[in-house]
Amino acid sequence: MTDSINYFVSASSELIEKDFTHEQRRDFTIRKKIIWESEIATDQEVNKKEVEFIRLHRSNDPEIGYNQLPKFHDVMYMVD
Repeated sequence: MTDSINYFVSASSELIEKDFTHEQRRDFTIRKKIIWESEIATDQEVNKKEVEFIRLHRSNDPEIGYNQLPKFHDVMYMVD
């Protein structure tokens, strides 16, 4: 929704720091990849799609990603 080159949502520094040593944090690359976009979707539709992708890719699972919402539950669930 923002089209900002600097937009990475609200990442938790504390959570990310747990995965990297001090030395690794001194030199790293971040890659941003747009996996879906729409010229006509409402904010509500975009938010729904975001949750769908978070669940699909399990990026709210602390073992995989950094999304904190929706809360991860270690059970299989269907995407709306």
